[in-house]
Amino acid sequence: MHPIVIVGSGLAGYTLLKEIRKRDAHTPVTLVTADDGTFYSKPNLSNALAAGRPAAALAGASAANMAADQQATVLAHTRVSAIDTQNRRVQTDGGALDYGKLVLALGADPIPHGLSGDGAPAVLTVNDLAGYAVFREAIEGKKRVTVLGGGLIGCEFANDLAHAGLTVDVVHLGEWPLERLLPPEAGRRLADSLAALGVRWHFGRTGRSVERTAAGYRVTLDNGDTLVAEAVLSAIGLRPRTQLAQAAGIPVGRGIQTGRLLETGVPDVYALGDCAEVDGQNLPYVQPLMVQARALAATLTGTPTPVVYPVMPVMVKTPAHPVAVLSPRPGVPGGWQVECGDAGICALHVDDGGRLQGFVLTGSETGRRNALARELVA
Repeated sequence: MHPIVIVGSGLAGYTLLKEIRKRDAHTPVTLVTADDGTFYSKPNLSNALAAGRPAAALAGASAANMAADQQATVLAHTRVSAIDTQNRRVQTDGGALDYGKLVLALGADPIPHGLSGDGAPAVLTVNDLAGYAVFREAIEGKKRVTVLGGGLIGCEFANDLAHAGLTVDVVHLGEWPLERLLPPEAGRRLADSLAALGVRWHFGRTGRSVERTAAGYRVTLDNGDTLVAEAVLSAIGLRPRTQLAQAAGIPVGRGIQTGRLLETGVPDVYALGDCAEVDGQNLPYVQPLMVQARALAATLTGTPTPVVYPVMPVMVKTPAHPVAVLSPRPGVPGGWQVECGDAGICALHVDDGGRLQGFVLTGSETGRRNALARELVA
């Protein structure tokens, strides 16, 4: 019997492995990963600094322990170079592996920052535990950090860095943070709350170059302004890893395209997590990933189970001003009804028939998210 082969040891790959073992203790499973295979939760990377948690404290079980606990084979430091869908085989730098079913849990890569200058190679990204370890070492004893990007991850890092006592500049192309998710009133309230913590915003701007100086780095913006920094962190977004699938003839769009059963356009090849575009949607958040893993584990062990998402608000980890977001489905007509209070903002997205289709809650208003989620289900 050829094994189920999972490519990727992030939260998606390991959660799927655990869910398979809850249902089936005997089918052989091989998990292949280019890194050391340590289990950890990636969402914890953006708020560990203020809590004083180094990379080692975020690491969970080792690859060997995960293999033993889940009765699986974990091939660490093993890179998959090609997929032969005709012969059901993956090629790795350690040899070929035959599969019965193949699951791509490849994750996503940071979008290249595109900066020029002799300091550009030193710009940091945090996309995994190893990247976080490099980041922690780079900012040890430092006081000034420039963050490129005011989206979800950029805001979470800005909050964490400022809370830890560093001076933080955030360079963001939008006119307010998280502008793709939040209406202006909510975005500006978040910006003001982070500013009160010491974050300095540079809206409507992008970085052009990073030059080394005696004190660290000089970041030049597109309007010629310059910022002094001792470290520069790029958090301008992630792009699903699709190259491996595309080279194998597996259909890709924004991500690796699947239907609700998470099967790609090639039989017995599946995808989940940050790399997957499920029924037209790429949802790079923890809760969709968990739903996908449970459904796919059932499918792979003999009970075809489509992904059915519950109502899933996204919580932005910005303790200075918490944010809960449930975006309306793309293309839903209607608009935002915004109420601003002293301690938070409630923005409801209502369609033309007066029905609730989504919400954004900030500050103390985030306590209403469960009640509003139930209203959406009703």
